[in-house]
Amino acid sequence: MKYISTRGRIEPVSFNQAVMMGLASDGGLLLPESIPTFSRDEIDELAKLSYPELAFAVFTRFIGDDIPADDLRRLIQSSYAAFSTELVAPLKEVDGLYIQELFHGPTLAFKDVALQFLGNLFEYLLQRENRSLNIIGATSGDTGSAAIHGIRGKENINIFILHPHGKVSPVQEKQMTSVLDDNVFNLAIEGNFDDGQRVVKEIFADLEFKQRYSLGAVNSINWARIMSQIVYYFSAYSQLPFEDRKDFTVVVPTGNFGNIFAGWMAKQMGLPIKRLLLATNANDILSRFINTGIYATAQAQPTLSPSMDIQRASNFERYLYYLNDCDTKKLEEMMAVFSGSGSLEIGKELFAKVQTDFNATRVDDPATLATIKDIWQKTGYILDPHTATGVCAANRLRDQESKIGTIVCLATAHPAKFPDAVEKAIGQPPLAPPAIAALEDLPCRFDLIKADTDAVKAYVDE
Repeated sequence: MKYISTRGRIEPVSFNQAVMMGLASDGGLLLPESIPTFSRDEIDELAKLSYPELAFAVFTRFIGDDIPADDLRRLIQSSYAAFSTELVAPLKEVDGLYIQELFHGPTLAFKDVALQFLGNLFEYLLQRENRSLNIIGATSGDTGSAAIHGIRGKENINIFILHPHGKVSPVQEKQMTSVLDDNVFNLAIEGNFDDGQRVVKEIFADLEFKQRYSLGAVNSINWARIMSQIVYYFSAYSQLPFEDRKDFTVVVPTGNFGNIFAGWMAKQMGLPIKRLLLATNANDILSRFINTGIYATAQAQPTLSPSMDIQRASNFERYLYYLNDCDTKKLEEMMAVFSGSGSLEIGKELFAKVQTDFNATRVDDPATLATIKDIWQKTGYILDPHTATGVCAANRLRDQESKIGTIVCLATAHPAKFPDAVEKAIGQPPLAPPAIAALEDLPCRFDLIKADTDAVKAYVDE
């Protein structure tokens, strides 16, 4: 399998090269030359596999011969051994919905599913090629801690993570800044997540700097992140009762479009998902796009679900590429319009295609709190505020349609990562698991820095 850029101005590269490149050198995002598919019979066979076996079956379609099978199996086994359940992403039935818990990794967030594997993959490739790597990423909360825990202490890798100072939850901040390994650097930027993401993209666009410091990416601009996330959609299918598999909807809390794009890819690969329902918070650039066909930035607002406080979704370009029938010239024209004006209108024909791919709902903080309280009172199950936006969206869909079929809601984080929001909803904080309780007395380290590309470059240089 070869990988190409959404901008169309690089020669195809191998999977291993795509992983190490992160952002394509022409400024685009990397994608496989073709989307591999499974037949319905093959999907039913996949449903019999354990999570590591399922991951191997999906990964090999994207990796080909780049990594020997035995090595790939070892990387997968090592990555998911860090999870607290063999299922990795178990389904639980709650109030007539299926909740897929994606928070059983080391940092209790869905990003662990991809970043435990990516950290091991980086270390493997660097050892094989006898080279080093400096990773730079921006986070709205969960990517940073998951990436740091996937990279900490590994040979030949440094990691620089930018987080918006004072705009992530205290638990998220502690999970990042309490990691004191010599290869971990936390930068608290004076700005929001979009500022951090802009800085990272501008750094990667400086090809001389990128090559001089062997820069790599762990954000969902790295294709291996999306590839890893595709697997849990197949896992959800395999865990559903047989009679519920024929007609199921997946609801995805989304800020950066990576999580739901992985679901869209799974559907293109043959997984019989009826529809993908995107849930946003008040930072609703994606839900506005899906409901109007206009992709337009607004001022980012702080909410109770801070990992979704995003107004420029870095994975959106991948979807636009496919929406334009893989026409790189049209895609580049669209991105130039958006870059110049902060707004893009796609037209009626493309908008009709979008509405066949997605539904979308905006959920504000009061509705988020009401959903947490309602589910807790009915069932005793506690949702984190991000997952609550998805459950709220699912309930609205159930209210609108009497024969909706099976609904799977992705639970993106453990509620104990957001105790203040939970306490506001139900009057008490959730019980902190040992991994979070242990954070309280740990020393922390970070550097405060301007949201300025040159300032971050100088920090990396130093």
